[in-house]
Amino acid sequence: MMTLPGQPRVTVTALGDEERMLVRVAAVIAAGSEAAMRSELARATNGAPPEWIEEVLLQSYLFAGFPRTLNATREWRRVSGRAAPSADDGERLDQASRWKADGERTCATVYGVFYDRLRENIRALHPALDAWMIVEGYGKVLSRPALDLARRELCIVAACAASRQERQLHSHLHGALHAGASVEAIGDTLSVVADLVPPDDADRHRLLWARVRETANVH
Repeated sequence: MMTLPGQPRVTVTALGDEERMLVRVAAVIAAGSEAAMRSELARATNGAPPEWIEEVLLQSYLFAGFPRTLNATREWRRVSGRAAPSADDGERLDQASRWKADGERTCATVYGVFYDRLRENIRALHPALDAWMIVEGYGKVLSRPALDLARRELCIVAACAASRQERQLHSHLHGALHAGASVEAIGDTLSVVADLVPPDDADRHRLLWARVRETANVH
């Protein structure tokens, strides 16, 4: 398993209170109402490390789009009282070559043996999407060192489940395992956000997770 530069390998064996807050925040940013978003962010100020919340906010634009991410970040600034940093590595546009290298490593960790096929499939959709996925998504955003890849992947699982993106959910259930999340932690993530989706969706997610475990031969 690859170790990302600046991002030590972390194994998440179970969800603690901090992780439960984190995945709830990821889910409501992706698909919840503004009231739900406001409530979860306010709750998170009393438990989850603020640096983690900031990273989930930043990565949410990859899965929820800029409008939801901007609204959530505005609310976070209000309820947390935290000002934005004066500078950030993410604005260093001269770092594209480093982001590309980091992104290739991170994406290969998440997708494992399916990495080359993924790159071929995305490039067949559009070469720009392949480049943006690696440089922008897996490099500039998901390789940031302030939050480990295992917790990032659990948040992506939560976001994909809440927004009913089952094709991507399937990929990132595998990805969470590859990144260091345990079977228990991934199952708990789906349970923690189950009340945010219709019951039929929650049932489908549990069945999908069972198929992923069977395919990956983990229990």
